[in-house]
Amino acid sequence: MKQVITTEKIPVKLWLDDIEEGALQQAKDLANLPFAFKHIAIMPDSHQGYGMPIGGVMATIGNVVPNAVGVDIGCGMTAIKSDIEEISQDELKVIMGKIRQIIPVGFNHNKENQNWEGFNKAPDIEIIQQELSSARKQLGTLGGGNHFIEIQKGDDGFIWIMIHSGSRNFGLKTAKAYNEKAKELCQQWFSSIPNLDLAFLPMETIEAKEYLEAMNFCLDFAYQNRENMLFKIIDIVGENHFNGCEINIHHNYAVMEHHFNHNVLIHRKGATKATEGLRGIIPGSMGTSSYIVEGLGNNESYNSCSHGAGRKMGRKEATRVLNLEEEQAKMEGIIGKPRSQSDLEEAPGAYKDIDIVMENQKDLVKIIVKLKPLAVIKG
Repeated sequence: MKQVITTEKIPVKLWLDDIEEGALQQAKDLANLPFAFKHIAIMPDSHQGYGMPIGGVMATIGNVVPNAVGVDIGCGMTAIKSDIEEISQDELKVIMGKIRQIIPVGFNHNKENQNWEGFNKAPDIEIIQQELSSARKQLGTLGGGNHFIEIQKGDDGFIWIMIHSGSRNFGLKTAKAYNEKAKELCQQWFSSIPNLDLAFLPMETIEAKEYLEAMNFCLDFAYQNRENMLFKIIDIVGENHFNGCEINIHHNYAVMEHHFNHNVLIHRKGATKATEGLRGIIPGSMGTSSYIVEGLGNNESYNSCSHGAGRKMGRKEATRVLNLEEEQAKMEGIIGKPRSQSDLEEAPGAYKDIDIVMENQKDLVKIIVKLKPLAVIKG
């Protein structure tokens, strides 16, 4: 932990020195919520989000805050190790070309409905039922923004596959719908909260129960979405090269946990669970290292760690101020480097230094494998 702020209703504990003013104010707003518990934990990759900073962890009693989970419910990571020790640039280009052919990215969907038994168990909640038809074609698609597929070389000597993706429209539509419901109710109740973007739903309300049920369905969909993509890539590379030992984790969700002798609802928004011995994934930017880690079970962070490197500038700012040639040079030897100024939204220069992020959370996780990117597909 780097610093503690004690000026608010409850403390804010931070694992970074360089938090932007907007994110810091959002953290203080969290600390002044009447139902926030014990303290707020801010991870070393934190930056400003909607209502709650990304890279934030909050425990609450009796209430759920949709914006403290975020708009991409279930966004997360999966990674798997192969037995391949060397791979050529030509082989990588062939593999990445095949991946692009079978995994839709951005706003693209599959042309045919995808099979998943979870569709038959979808909750009878309006927003979920509304999105079911399109979701059947979205399953197994990457999405846009900072979602990616990477082939990497580990310092363990082996080639790894890593995917970052979420729940597609399910999560986005659920988050927006229930955040609006929460805002309407908070205004009706004349609720005293520091920021309407932190509108909440009391756990005993129908709205809260619906939101949590919908959220959990989004988590299941996001998990399966990553699985489907990973299975397709494994098939391309060769199933015989994998032993099935993968990691598949969320970093945008809420869950009941026991902390400091209380049962509380933990909101992790851009934060990864890091209980003692639990394997996790912390990606860097498209030009820097990523990490397979093991949690240390630090109670002060509610057993959490960062979910990545964290942005240091917004997407529009990145395309405006970053230099294309400089960013391409940072990715020398990596397949999938930015080709135009508009591609710089996710360039290495838009992100914090992953090495500093990892140094700042040495009390949260230990590094198991360091992974360097060889080839990247961005959403």
